[in-house]
Amino acid sequence: MKKNLTLATILVAGAALLASCGGGDKFKTTPSGLHYKFEKQDKNAQQVQDGDVLVGEMTIKFDTIETFSNVGHADRILQAQRTFDGDLYEGLLMMHVGDKATFAIEADSLAKFLQSNQMPPYYKPGTSQKIYYEVNLQDIVTKDEIMQEQSNFMQEMQERQQSEPEAIAKYVADNNIKVKPTADGLYIIVKKKGTGAKVATGKEVAVNYTGRLLDGTMFDSSVEGDARQGGIYNPQREPYEPLKYVVGQMGLIRGWEEGIMGQPAGTILQLVIPSEMAYGSQGAGRQIPPFSPLVFDLEIVSVK
Repeated sequence: MKKNLTLATILVAGAALLASCGGGDKFKTTPSGLHYKFEKQDKNAQQVQDGDVLVGEMTIKFDTIETFSNVGHADRILQAQRTFDGDLYEGLLMMHVGDKATFAIEADSLAKFLQSNQMPPYYKPGTSQKIYYEVNLQDIVTKDEIMQEQSNFMQEMQERQQSEPEAIAKYVADNNIKVKPTADGLYIIVKKKGTGAKVATGKEVAVNYTGRLLDGTMFDSSVEGDARQGGIYNPQREPYEPLKYVVGQMGLIRGWEEGIMGQPAGTILQLVIPSEMAYGSQGAGRQIPPFSPLVFDLEIVSVK
């Protein structure tokens, strides 16, 4: 949901000064120069207010080229926030739940507020190209509701952070883990000691792995079933193929890097990693929430 809002917010921020937009016969123009047309409008329904988030479907077209669409997958798409006179904000405030509208902007106007590399490669300055926003508004999340969501989220994150040590201690006790943690709270449980070359910075290693949350939810694996969604670490990895990388050059989480350092090839081990040595307060997508300790079962296949 948030990724759609982020994309839309970037585009809204640049959607300014539409006075140069020709618009066409079907478009109306506001005094500030915003061009718009409504396919459907219900002025008796709930209307968008400043700061509200629009929920629904949106298609963005660069002339006839579709650059974004979530049609069929309604989501949070735009937030009504003013950036400049004549920007998309004015059009959003016209909308009601159930409305369908199209807004148009000159590509040259948008380009004034973005870096050159943020414009698509088929953009040609001075050719009257237009960007169209087709919005089907299905619901509204009010500014007050957004603020309450943020407050609830912050409270939840605080509770997760405070309860993490207890959750790790319970996992350690429930799984009869006897080793002591490192100074940073990392548990390294060696189940089988290998006899090959040792992991070191600059060495190429191959590792089979399965990653889980403390409750056993598997979020990624090189060896186990449907958790392999291309892999968090290497999207190009083939199914059931060990992760291969050069130590110190891949940017893995600190708990993984420190946990296998110095371990010889052939070693099978488990790491219990506190969130501070994993994804911390950010988490990783929808699979790994913020302040999530992780458990990795690893096999160091080779070290070269």
